[in-house]
Amino acid sequence: MTQQQPDIAVTGATGALGGAVARLLAEAGVPQRLLARHTARLPELPGTPSYAITYSDRGHSTRALEGVQTLFMVSAAESRYRRQDHRTFVDAAVDAGVRHIVYTSFMGAAPDAVFTLARDHADTEEYIRASGVQYTFLRNCLYQDVLPSLVGRDAVLRGPAGTGRLAAVARADVARTAARILTEPLPHAGAAYTLTGPQALTFEEIAEILTRVTGSHVSYHNETVEEALESRQVSGVEQWQIEAWVSTYTAIAEGEMGEVSADVQQLTGTAPMGLEEYLMQR
Repeated sequence: MTQQQPDIAVTGATGALGGAVARLLAEAGVPQRLLARHTARLPELPGTPSYAITYSDRGHSTRALEGVQTLFMVSAAESRYRRQDHRTFVDAAVDAGVRHIVYTSFMGAAPDAVFTLARDHADTEEYIRASGVQYTFLRNCLYQDVLPSLVGRDAVLRGPAGTGRLAAVARADVARTAARILTEPLPHAGAAYTLTGPQALTFEEIAEILTRVTGSHVSYHNETVEEALESRQVSGVEQWQIEAWVSTYTAIAEGEMGEVSADVQQLTGTAPMGLEEYLMQR
């Protein structure tokens, strides 16, 4: 690996978040290298080197990270092995001499979080802290982008969220926050930011906004936990994943995703989009 290689690396650049961050850095003229499982699907950014890696392959990842000072580590897709894969990749970053990891965590990450996948993020956060590498954690709320996809074919939004509130954030706002931090990471060393939208909405209110913007009536059905577990069996996924999906709603019901944070505006100087504004721009 030559010294001319960019010292910022972006992982997950074939995905919506990593790809958006890569494009923002390119637009700002910031040199970077892109890391992904499938390099053929990377955004076309002239002059940008790319490397095919998997988080579970420590040796290969170490070689791809040689010379990197700042690493944007997008969390891996949910799986039974995500915690171990994250730990292996952090080890690779340490082996390569990475100085600063900017990690995409989740709002309220904690070992006992109601949202079971937030426990994975808490594990990764703790492992990064213990590694001795400088870090910044971006604790994103649920993405506004996914909310329309939660509506069933019968135009019903289902889940045991009760009257809990959700401060969902636009993925674009997370991307521009991450890009800002990556261009000057040192002031953010040791920080954990909570990235949310400008308002916390109930699912009744989300259904009303979807109805207003799309012109098709969307309603909300507050399932019981038992109903939610049963209704998702048709997905064919493993039980742990179904329970994780349902815990998204129960975490909202218990108030774990209702905090509205000012971090996006304070970090970027621009207020985050509300759900209605995001939907109007789609």
